[in-house]
Amino acid sequence: MDEIDSFWKLIEECRRQVEGPEERLTWLRGELCRRSPAEAVQFQERLDEVRREAFTWDLWAAADRIFGGWCSDDGFSYFRLWMVGLGREAFSAAVAAPDALAGTPEVQRLVGRPRNAWGDDWPGWESLDHVAMEVYGLLTDSADDCGEAYYQALNAVAGDTPGSTGPLGEQWDVRCETDSAHRLPALSAMFPLRPPL
Repeated sequence: MDEIDSFWKLIEECRRQVEGPEERLTWLRGELCRRSPAEAVQFQERLDEVRREAFTWDLWAAADRIFGGWCSDDGFSYFRLWMVGLGREAFSAAVAAPDALAGTPEVQRLVGRPRNAWGDDWPGWESLDHVAMEVYGLLTDSADDCGEAYYQALNAVAGDTPGSTGPLGEQWDVRCETDSAHRLPALSAMFPLRPPL
């Protein structure tokens, strides 16, 4: 799993095998359990790497738009994990042009539905960020107390990865309809903002 292609191959296979976030997580856990502890750690490093690619103000604005005008720090982190679950092609297209998310079936299923009815279609996948550590604990027989060893192994793989200095690009307010219609025309049409009460 030391190559990005191997990471994406596993994500794509997961998408082909099962649907739904919990089912996919179970499938990924099973696949990673067939590998070494080092490969579980490498999976997390690749996940962190691709998630950093999506740490942009434009993608945060896209998430804001989908969520009705506001997406928290944690919500955006989980949104980027969910984007990984869309697969390499959709993920890369969205990183290059966030409005491309409008063309994904996963986003199209949300249109016109109230957020409290999104259920398993919710655009966030927090638990994906924990699967590698769970598997590492299972593979090293330290499931209850593997945190320190896992993070040491992850730091050894990650090396001197630069810390976050904030999202890339220029911050802008998705609630400005003029900017939003210009920068995210499809998502703006699909997810109109409701006027404040």
